[in-house]
Amino acid sequence: MPDVFLCEIIDSRLLTDAVFSTTVASRELANESVAGQFLHIKCGEERILRRPISICSIRDDKINFVFEAKGEGTKWLSNCKPGDKLNILGPLGKGFSIPNGKLIVVGGGVGTPPMLFAAETKKSDVTAILGFRSIDRVILVDEFDAVCDDVYITTDDGSAGIHGSVTKPLEELLKSGEYDSVISCGQLLMQKAVAEICNRFGIKCQVSLEERMGCGIGACLVCACATLEENEIKMSRACVDGPVFSANEVVWED
Repeated sequence: MPDVFLCEIIDSRLLTDAVFSTTVASRELANESVAGQFLHIKCGEERILRRPISICSIRDDKINFVFEAKGEGTKWLSNCKPGDKLNILGPLGKGFSIPNGKLIVVGGGVGTPPMLFAAETKKSDVTAILGFRSIDRVILVDEFDAVCDDVYITTDDGSAGIHGSVTKPLEELLKSGEYDSVISCGQLLMQKAVAEICNRFGIKCQVSLEERMGCGIGACLVCACATLEENEIKMSRACVDGPVFSANEVVWED
């Protein structure tokens, strides 16, 4: 059973008009966390359900997470200031198995932050492909530049980087034959496309699924998702069986 930590906010800042970066201090939580796991954060006493937010980065005993304020809970969280304390359950979920060899991390929108933790864990031989809707949505580029060999930015409208989706540079990079594996986080359709390209090139791929969650510990089944086990479809729980799965395990809906 994961622990509950009362963590003090030591930094909070706005990255875009609706995306926030928050850093809390907890040596024990930092020591227990791995890339791909998430925190389940209590957002005010009046809200029963916690909000699941992926870990973006860890420095010493400082845990950073990045989130979009779009509901009552995350809007409450966005108004918290340094010195305030957060009730955090975690770390939760199964994280990435960081592979050897040359790695490509693929992040889409607010699926980008956990890719930074993965890149920092790998430390070398990492290329990042980060996709956003437009230039005003681009986040964490400097942080990825600091740990990756190359960083490719794509935008849907062409206002920054490559015009189009993350699949365009991904396909070109895999054609080179230099890369051994891919890990990804973002919207389902993006990850399905990433998985299909990796399968075509025979490249191992792990995906972190962004499912709605309730309890975060496997009891409520809100985050159930279809996966394959020995060619049989079963319902897995993203919060405990994932959120990270091998792309070949996921039953991708049309």
